[in-house]
Amino acid sequence: MKKLLAYLFCGLITMGTHAQTTFRNPVINADAPDVSICKVQDTYYMISTTMHLMPGGPIMKSKDMINWEVISYVFDRIDDGPRYNLEDGATVYGQGQWASSIRYHMGKFYVWFTANGAPGRGFIFSADKAEGPWTLVARPPHMHDGSLFFDEDGRVYIFCETNRLVELKEDLSDVKPGGINMQIFERDDEERTALLEGSSVIKHNGKYYLCMISMKWGVNDRVRREVCYRADKITGPYEKKIILETPFEEYGGVGQGCLVGDDQSDLGWWALIFQDRGGIGRVPSLMPVTWIDGWPMCGEYAGEVINPQLAESKGDNPTNNPLLDKRSYRIPNDLSKKHPSPKGYIGSDEFDQLPVDENGGYHARKGLKLYWQWNHNPIDEAWSLTERPGYLRLKTARVVDNLNVAPNTITQRMSGPQCTGSVKIDISKMKDGDICGFAAYNGDSGVLRIVKKGSKVYLQLTEEKAVFKQPRNVERVDVEVIEQVQLKAKEVYLKIHADFNQGRDMAAFSYSTDGQKWNTIGREVAMRFDYLRHFMGTKFAIFNYATKQLGGYVDVDWFHFEEE
Repeated sequence: MKKLLAYLFCGLITMGTHAQTTFRNPVINADAPDVSICKVQDTYYMISTTMHLMPGGPIMKSKDMINWEVISYVFDRIDDGPRYNLEDGATVYGQGQWASSIRYHMGKFYVWFTANGAPGRGFIFSADKAEGPWTLVARPPHMHDGSLFFDEDGRVYIFCETNRLVELKEDLSDVKPGGINMQIFERDDEERTALLEGSSVIKHNGKYYLCMISMKWGVNDRVRREVCYRADKITGPYEKKIILETPFEEYGGVGQGCLVGDDQSDLGWWALIFQDRGGIGRVPSLMPVTWIDGWPMCGEYAGEVINPQLAESKGDNPTNNPLLDKRSYRIPNDLSKKHPSPKGYIGSDEFDQLPVDENGGYHARKGLKLYWQWNHNPIDEAWSLTERPGYLRLKTARVVDNLNVAPNTITQRMSGPQCTGSVKIDISKMKDGDICGFAAYNGDSGVLRIVKKGSKVYLQLTEEKAVFKQPRNVERVDVEVIEQVQLKAKEVYLKIHADFNQGRDMAAFSYSTDGQKWNTIGREVAMRFDYLRHFMGTKFAIFNYATKQLGGYVDVDWFHFEEE
């Protein structure tokens, strides 16, 4: 079983959930931005942004909003032109699926998202079950950071951009002719120069609440914050209140997310809002919501998130929210004794093909675990789990000159504060000019790459910096070879250790030819978040591409993930 028992998945949230009654933020210490949640009976369902990764629109579920697992994807691929296929240097890095909205209405799940960049149209999918299958309903026009909303009178809207309300047809197919399409408020002086986006809408006690992130680029005198606009009628007039404004630990403010709650249960109301944390990306933090004078104030101090200094100065629990100590909350719904630990968001894989369930629950319907996403649309005939059972075969599919435009790179997120990923690869069928390996992948990447040069094979640690020309096309990749060693073995083991502690964001690299003795190679490489290129946190990536000729392939025996 390929040492399966020795490498059981250590999930994104620490397993042993049966003893877990408290949590500390972030609840998902990995890249999961632009979260949207709906609650159906006793289960929460969430979607986040994955942009250029395929399949996309990851649907996660949880009983307590702390322990999440991926259960499906909304779509396998987007076919809106060659850039989704990494053709001719064109890409959708940092574009593609953005800022989704998930809703449950009349027995069905609905997801809205827009695809940023040309042709720039939205998507609406529906499903009877969150596990899928998901069906494309319509392609309305592009509406930035939209929040889908089904009102009690049967009318359907999207709140979008900064202050726009757009009514859809009943069948959701398009904007409703003659329907509401208007600006619902004017920015005040305080928000006039701010980036105000990320719409998320709820209705509570007959009032409409529109929440958004407010931030000023390059301005140091205030942190990011969440603002709320409230009205008695959907068209307004709207009044504004800041519902969250505080630095959280050393990373600055928290903003953009959603509110979810239930007045009829003990769970109360909670906010799940992401925070930028450098190389790991944008991570969701969960905090209680206290309704004060009809406003949903986020955090235990009515607009502030837990941090040690704040708790020291203000006392432990001034609003009687479930704060246990200076940094911990009680889990809002401790059902851990009734439900098994979830499978998480990141995980090990022996590449034993999984049975495809009736819902197409394993993406691309070829048996891969749901942890994996391809970088852009995959070329399906160039990968297989069946040609050599127990291995992921990656064939060269296109002659290219760099990793950023190579097809069929397969990825998983990294997690904080530290994690390690390792792979075992059979390289015996590589051809001259082929490059395969394992990377800490982003616009700036640290890459353990195996290069076939004639009859010789070399392992190189490289730092690769992609230079983009807009719109998101790769002009070139500057490659520094930090260290090179010649390989004689037909199988090689590669390992990346990622450290996302404050002030670090560094990856370290090692290799082995027997799986026992590991050799450090080169130096640490910085992991960076860059919104002008990939716009995502750094990821583990396994790849194989040709620079001269097609016909070569590698077999990946396993991927092992450990969290520290």
